[in-house]
Amino acid sequence: MNYTVNGLDNDHPIRDMLFHLLPTELPERVDSVPDGADGLGVSVTDTGMEQIVRVCCVRGGKQVCAEQRAAISDDAGQTKRALTHAVKSAIFDALSPFLEVQPEWGALTGVRPAKFARSFLEQGMTPAEVAALMTETYHVTPARRALAIRCAGLALDYKNKQNPRDISVYIGIPFCPSRCSYCSFVSHDIERAGALMADYLDTLCAEIIHTGEILRQADLHIVSMYIGGGTPTTLSAEQLERLLSTVESAFDLHDLTEFTVEAGRPDTITEQKLRTLARHGVGRISINPQSMNDAVLEKIGRKHSAQQVLDAYHLARSIGFDAINMDTIAGLDGDTPDSFARTMDALIALEPENITVHTLAAKRGAEQHDRARNVRKQDTVRQMLDIAAKKLTAAGYSPYYLYRQKFMAGGFENVGWCRLGYECRYNIYMMEELHTIVSLGAGGMTKLVDADGKKIQRMNNPKYPYEYNTSLEKINAGKQALLSWASEL
Repeated sequence: MNYTVNGLDNDHPIRDMLFHLLPTELPERVDSVPDGADGLGVSVTDTGMEQIVRVCCVRGGKQVCAEQRAAISDDAGQTKRALTHAVKSAIFDALSPFLEVQPEWGALTGVRPAKFARSFLEQGMTPAEVAALMTETYHVTPARRALAIRCAGLALDYKNKQNPRDISVYIGIPFCPSRCSYCSFVSHDIERAGALMADYLDTLCAEIIHTGEILRQADLHIVSMYIGGGTPTTLSAEQLERLLSTVESAFDLHDLTEFTVEAGRPDTITEQKLRTLARHGVGRISINPQSMNDAVLEKIGRKHSAQQVLDAYHLARSIGFDAINMDTIAGLDGDTPDSFARTMDALIALEPENITVHTLAAKRGAEQHDRARNVRKQDTVRQMLDIAAKKLTAAGYSPYYLYRQKFMAGGFENVGWCRLGYECRYNIYMMEELHTIVSLGAGGMTKLVDADGKKIQRMNNPKYPYEYNTSLEKINAGKQALLSWASEL
């Protein structure tokens, strides 16, 4: 959709809302829109006391206008947030009458709806008051607001119990046995990038050793650790042994309460690898089928069968793993609500401690037709997510964290479900930005969160393994920021 702007320097809120409401149309800023042509006009008037946002939308010869007001305060950040909200709300009010289906998350476009809800709980609002706000002001449906508020309350409990010097560590292994058709993460097929793995592990172990020294100097306490990817079990058992031995020797793990390795693809899981993980204190793993329908698995490029999922799961149980997560995705090509229901039944029958239900998202940089295909799946995905919620709730699981991504089918969400007492702490700390996450490896983003959670500093590692492998000196030098940050706690 073409749009014009007057009186607003930053048009990111406009683009965010247009992508949210019209995911199949590319937003393009223009100088003017011809009279009667489809388009959106946004104007902001500053009166000195408030900023008045007026939005007019024309589609199919019909025009709808809306107005919102944003107060101006002495706090520049608060003024900016108020204006952003006013712009998005006005666009929603002007454009939503043209939509065939209203978005479940209403005018909310962020990836962390639970953090949004938690911000109001921390201001002293009751859950009922937050629910009313989310419905009346942001047009969120009852089911989604309840989901966000539940996860927000749990995150607030974790925040109130943590120590200011608590941190988590993420270690990334950006390699997979093959690339799945839906994947948008920075991961590399070992058939093409396998030659990089040995050098990558050398660099990663060196970064771990240096980071361990910094964390000890800073007197920071590692309470959760997560090795993800990619597929960490793409590494051989010997490589895993080296990695985990380095972790044990480099880091002070006396405060560690949770150690997760995302084993992921069942075709990479062996008894030797699992015993290596267990021997080094890994207590939680993920075994991710995505679907238990072999035809769907083949269509999306997964090189394993549903039976291999079952075999890997039972092997992990026999070795003694008592916290297992299993992922599935709603909206995969070739899947149907009935087939998805059978996947959920199969996973629930295994009784894993965690089941994470993802919604298919178009890849970053996806073409317009890919986004359109996701939109067409909206009704199907809604059915699948409803099936998952009903079956998981009936089986005793509860949602504990969620997040959203751009270009998700139907604009829905990813939700982690758990049995009582089996929340993945790392997922909550990371997604709710409750404390600092130190990220190691290619593509790692370290987030330094201040004591009250209001300020976040970011430090990025090189994105790709070949860049990472040649950047160790620069990466290690950047870790000095941890010392200055920790000194202010």
